[in-house]
This record gives sequence, C-alpha cells and structure tokens, in this order.
Amino acid sequence: MMMKMLLSALLAFWLNTASAAKLGVVQTEGGRVEGQSHRMGLFRTVDVFKGIPFADVPMMWEKPKPHPGWDGILKATKYRDRCLQVTLLQTKTQGSEDCLYLNIFVPQGRLLSTNLPVMVYLFGGAFLLGASNDVEVLGNSLYDGKEMADRGGVIIVTVNYRVGTLGFLSTGDSRLPGNYGLWDQHAAISWVCRNIEAFGGNPDNITIFGQSAGAASVSFQMLSPYSKGLFRRAITQGGVALSPWALQKNPMALMKKIARKVGCMRPDEDEMLTCLKISDPVGLTMAGKIDVMLILGKGVVMDMLELAPVIDGDFIPDEPSKLFHNAAQFDYLAGVNSMDGHIFAGVDVPSINSKKANTTVEQVRGLLAGLTKEKGNAAVPSALSVYSVHWGSFPEPAVVKKTVADIETDFLFLVPTQIALQLHANNSSGARTYSYLFNMKTRIPGFPRWVEAEHAEDLQYLFGKPFSLSLIYFPRHRDLSEYMIAYWTNFARTGNPSTGDSRVPVAWPPFTKNHRPYLTINHKMSKSSVGYDLRSYYVNYWTQIYSSLPSDKKQEEEKV
Repeated sequence: MMMKMLLSALLAFWLNTASAAKLGVVQTEGGRVEGQSHRMGLFRTVDVFKGIPFADVPMMWEKPKPHPGWDGILKATKYRDRCLQVTLLQTKTQGSEDCLYLNIFVPQGRLLSTNLPVMVYLFGGAFLLGASNDVEVLGNSLYDGKEMADRGGVIIVTVNYRVGTLGFLSTGDSRLPGNYGLWDQHAAISWVCRNIEAFGGNPDNITIFGQSAGAASVSFQMLSPYSKGLFRRAITQGGVALSPWALQKNPMALMKKIARKVGCMRPDEDEMLTCLKISDPVGLTMAGKIDVMLILGKGVVMDMLELAPVIDGDFIPDEPSKLFHNAAQFDYLAGVNSMDGHIFAGVDVPSINSKKANTTVEQVRGLLAGLTKEKGNAAVPSALSVYSVHWGSFPEPAVVKKTVADIETDFLFLVPTQIALQLHANNSSGARTYSYLFNMKTRIPGFPRWVEAEHAEDLQYLFGKPFSLSLIYFPRHRDLSEYMIAYWTNFARTGNPSTGDSRVPVAWPPFTKNHRPYLTINHKMSKSSVGYDLRSYYVNYWTQIYSSLPSDKKQEEEKV
C-alpha cells in the first residue's frame, strides 16, 4: 500500500514537472499581454493569445493608425468583435468598428520556443464578411491555430480587417482611395514583424497565407510596393489578385449606387461624399450587401461581388498583372480546389445539382455569355466548342453538369491562379514557386457524386479539424490533414514544402518558367500525385484565344 502511494506521488510530481514551457506575460509595443496555455499532449502545449490590438479603432475610410497602448496586463483570453459587416443571410449587421485585433498561437515543448517560423492567416468572405475566429463548430473556430501550430512547429497568427462598405468603398481617386481592408492587413503584418520575437517567432521568416478573398488579399500584399522586406513567403488558396472578382474596375459607379441607397445621391460628387462621410456606419454596411436582383434572369454570381480592392495608385499602383516584379523576392505556393467554382455554378445554373432536371446546352451557353460579357457575344461559340469537345453526340447528363462546374472553376479560380504562378516564376529572383490542385471528395451531403473539393473545403484539413473534432472524421481525413499541415509548415520554415521538420508522402517539384509541375493533394498521395501543365488546354484557351478577342464597346460604355 505504502509503495503504491509513493509511486502515485512520484507520478503526480513527474507529471507536474514534465509539463511544457509557457510564455506567461509578454511585453509588446503597446503593453503587456497574458494568454492561456492549452495542453496538446505530453510535454506539448500551445500558448494562445486572443484579441491583441494591432491598431487603434479606425476612423471611417481612413488608414489604420498605431494603437495608443494600455496600462497593466491585457488578459488576451477572448476573441474580439469582428469588423462591422452584414450577416451571412444579409438581413442585419454584426460586429463593431473597434475590430482591429489579432490572435497568436505559439507551440511549446519542454523548453520555451524561440526563432519559430510565423504564419499569418487572412480570412476569406468575398471582401464582404468574415473574421479571424469565423465559423464556430462545437466552440472551436474554423481558424483556430492550435493544431497547425502544434503539429507543424510554427506560430499561427489570425487577423481581423475591415470588410464591406467600410473596408473597400472607393471613388477611384484621392478623395476616397479605398483599400482600407488591405491597409489593415498590412498594419497587422507589420505589427507581427515588430513584435513576434517576444512570442518566440522569427520576424525574418514570416509567411502570409489565405483562402478565397483572403488569398486574393495575400496576392495584393505580395504585389504592393509597401511589402518589401515585410514577409518572406506567401500561399494563396483559391484566389489571386488576377481573379475576375478580386478587383473593382468601376468604383465610382458602385459609390453612387451605395449613395443612392443611403439617401446621399447628389449631382455634385463632393457633396455626395460629404453626406456619405456623416452617414450611419450600420446603414452604409447594409447598403453594401449583395444585390441578388443582379443575377435574377440575366447575370452571374460574379456580378454580385462588387466590393473589392481597387487600383489606387498607392497600395496597388497599377494593374496587378504588371506588378509581379514586386513579388520577385517572395517564395510562392498557390493552388485551387478542383471544384472551387461548383457552389457558384449551382447558383448560376441550379439544374446541375438536381437529380430530376438535366442541364441544357442553352443553359451552358447562357452561363458563358454571363461570364464573358465584356467580349460581347464573340466568346460564347469558341468557349462552348472548347468545353464541349469531350461530350460526344449524346453526352451523359452528369458530364454536362460537371462541365458547368469546371467552366466556373476555371474562369474564377484556376486560370487566374495559373497565370499568377507563371508571372511569379517569370519574374522570380531566386524565389521558388509551387502549384497544387486539391481534389478530395466533398464532405457536404446532398451533392451529386461527381462533386470533388468544394470552395473552402481545404481549410478544415489545413487547420487540423480531423484531429480536434475526431468523432466526425475518418482516418483518411487525418492522413490528408497531416499531409497538408506538413507541406504548408515545411514551406513556411524552408521555402520548400518537401523539406523541413515534417515528413511528406511525396516530393513536390517547383514550378519554373518552362517547367510546370503541380501536386494533386488528397488522402492517397504517391509519386503519381505529381502532374504537369494543369488543365493546359483550358488555360491556353482563356489566356491566348479569349484574351485576344476585342472587348465589347457597348459593355465598356455601360460601365462608365
């Protein structure tokens, strides 16, 4: 009995002293912060700091300013409000103007971590909604960085930035330049650069990564002249600055539309601006919600995504395709999900998800007309012939439906990403380029059998949900999650996704000027996962034949 008690006491003592190191109170430029330590395993914890301000409460339509700091110790244990935005159903608003906060996840072993690679995540949401702690599942945010930090041995940082009308409205000139959300992101990355060493991070090894509008944001950060020396690597998942939805080319027309909705329409533009600047932020935010009437009958989903960055002559000084010399020093990893466009295609052509209705050639033609209207009617016959080449005389209904999803995936995501990869490789000065296609079958119930990886489905694996929510996943999902975390964090550590502290299932060759390999990412990875010239037949159509067609003058006039 005595021996048992002695052994129990010794075990308790050993477990107590065998716990991992923890940061405790950390000194930042604004003041001291204290987070919480979360046990991940024996000798392993993650220190989590939630809601650290990286800038002051922003003034409406002004760049972010430094935070004045605080006295005492800031208890960084709760996520702060998201930036003011419409809700998902767009019936009301949520969030606050006091929203420029970030969250930090630091992995610890027996000794305090030092000099760790740092990964800063920018969320997606069409530049209209989203937050650093978005989509709570069983009290666990989709972007919770604990699993990725612990398994990959990196510091994860998630940040808030302004979205919607308050983040991206612009006159297209110096009166209201726009891009306030991009400036917020820049301020957050700059704060990380200045402060992350105190958390055990290496300020000279920062990777920025994001998905959808967050990926396009990463792309804009890479292309901006303001980012020189600020970070080292970048990852874009399902979006780039070249995506047709990522840039607002006629900001003044949108400005007038918003002004009309909030009662500020004036013949004099300066008077209109004065009125807008004293308008209620909640009303302005609601005025920026998606206009569903735009697609009823004649449009496509892409037409609804109106609030976006603009060429301001400052943060984005020129057309994005002309700015890749600014990204020459960053290692770059980019790719898409094989069905990134499916969710949008399902809105534009609802029959693709119906078991009862077939999708007609006329519907495919209508979708192409909506996507290519800047070229008038010239592009529709050529695009249709390219996408129906494999149909045969009597195509299977599922083949036609999948083609619709492929068209939208190619146009909105895959082709712009392939162009960005090529431009990066062409301009690179020693930095490396990597291309991927994520094609794990969808986990969303109710979709047809042919549906693979839906838009944003990669995120659950990257952020380790098959481990933190293990009951709703299978071993194959944990394999995939392990692979993704290994590739992403190896890339952050070394600039090469195959080399680092984590083992990977297959070596990932770099994409170069004249050699275009890509890695297909799913749960069954082997040497055959490496392919070449991703969808080159379709990429060549959009980049060579389609782009050489003249623009429709009538469409250009209607835009002005």
